Amino acid sequence: MNWNGKHFLEKYLPDVEIHSRLPGVEVIIADNASTDDSLVYLQTSHPHIRIIKLDRNYGFAEGYNRALQQVEADYYVLLNSDVEVTGGWLQPMLDLMQQKQGIAACMPKIHAAADRTAFEYAGAAGGFIDKYGYTLCRGRLFHTVEKDTGQYDTEMEIFWATGACCMIRAKLFHETGGFDGAFFAHMEEIDLCWRLKNKGYTIWYTPRSTVYHIGGGMLPQSSPFKTFLNYRNNLLMMYKNLPCKRRKRILYIRTVLDGLSAVYSLLKGDVSVLKAVWKAHQDYRKLRREYRLPPLDNTGEPLSYPSCVYRRSVVYQYFIRGCKTFNSLPPDRSSSNLA
Repeated sequence: MNWNGKHFLEKYLPDVEIHSRLPGVEVIIADNASTDDSLVYLQTSHPHIRIIKLDRNYGFAEGYNRALQQVEADYYVLLNSDVEVTGGWLQPMLDLMQQKQGIAACMPKIHAAADRTAFEYAGAAGGFIDKYGYTLCRGRLFHTVEKDTGQYDTEMEIFWATGACCMIRAKLFHETGGFDGAFFAHMEEIDLCWRLKNKGYTIWYTPRSTVYHIGGGMLPQSSPFKTFLNYRNNLLMMYKNLPCKRRKRILYIRTVLDGLSAVYSLLKGDVSVLKAVWKAHQDYRKLRREYRLPPLDNTGEPLSYPSCVYRRSVVYQYFIRGCKTFNSLPPDRSSSNLA
């Protein structure tokens, strides 16, 4: 997926072509109506690559939905334009998908392009979620990112695979409804993985494949719009996917925690976070009515969390108990729900 990323295409696309030469593999660029010279560059420097041109910027979520409707394949590999791939990056993921039944999607190890010895924020060595909907990764808790010393070199089931680079079964992508276009960008892949897990499928991570991600290539971490999307989409994701018996209580707690987060940022002199959180909650309440979910006691909804949910509060463990790395988190209360 590309949007105004000509500089990324120039830097990383040649390696994608070189290192993706497997039977049946086709490199396709989906362009979200870029206004830079991305299309000119592609047409002149890579005229053999198929380009799916979207008529406007639909965002990451709906952009992929519209593009993948035009692609026939057994597997899709979603790859951001700001990702550098390495030799042999595809085969381990393909092997994993073919060897294990019930896998819907998988992801490689994600290193930071700026520090190639460290994990990258958006995915690291596999994504998880805590009982209040906060995301965490093997290799990243909040803004603490670990160096890779081989501590997460175990192939394992995870909760979510990063949209920056992941492989997903095409049939399941469409059967599950693809990404939720209302998300625009951020957390749409976690929402999709949660829906897949609620249907009984699994998501996996393999350390046998490594890529390097710049991160924030389209929206920097300091962007108020990114903050707005993260808060709003997290609420939408939980509203759609939480076990029916827990939804009301968990969302109430998250509202309180979001408010505390906004006040904390305000005390530090950053009013933009307060505005973004307020707007996120307003927009969430507006969009929530459009989903028209069944009553909370509807038996067709999930009654319990799927696998790989950390059933403690990662906020408490990180900010109160001082657990700054994934491996320092105390064991889950539910047997071996988090490895």
